[in-house]
Amino acid sequence: MGYIKSGLFISLDGVIESPESWHFPYFNDEMGQIVSDQLAASDTMLLGRRTYEEFAAFWPNQGNDVPLANEINGVRKLVASTTLQDVDWQNSELIAGDVPEDLRRRKAEDGQDISITGSPTLVRSLLDAGVLDELRLLVHPIVVGHGKRLFAEGARVPLQLVSARTLETGVQYVVYAPAEA
Repeated sequence: MGYIKSGLFISLDGVIESPESWHFPYFNDEMGQIVSDQLAASDTMLLGRRTYEEFAAFWPNQGNDVPLANEINGVRKLVASTTLQDVDWQNSELIAGDVPEDLRRRKAEDGQDISITGSPTLVRSLLDAGVLDELRLLVHPIVVGHGKRLFAEGARVPLQLVSARTLETGVQYVVYAPAEA
């Protein structure tokens, strides 16, 4: 049985939107290894519609010389969407309907972990549904000041710390699991 694990870049003030505009000064080999390890521990990538569309427009056009391109293009991809009619990126499958129930069934099958990259709306919905097993955050030491945040104002989501470490760049790598009820 695999677990569903989310990996997100996040600013100190909780912003997850447009990490390409604030994240790269903190990216190094150490962080690259964390991202690579998460991909290696999973045999399926779970994406929301927006992240799928962004990735499907970029990754298939990358050559073998681009880090992670082979892994991302080759992995099985599940796409949670109520608006897409089909998905055509290699190894992609559309989940339409009851996403949490579909994922509960898949978690019971043999296999490795299911990793979620980006897709914060999906991550929040899976936390709410009790399906997400780990929330892996790379908390960057920067206040962005504006943009979409992981949690809406007033949201209450009890979590328990699984692990934490500080990277050379000052980024905090924290792993949380849903708190026991």
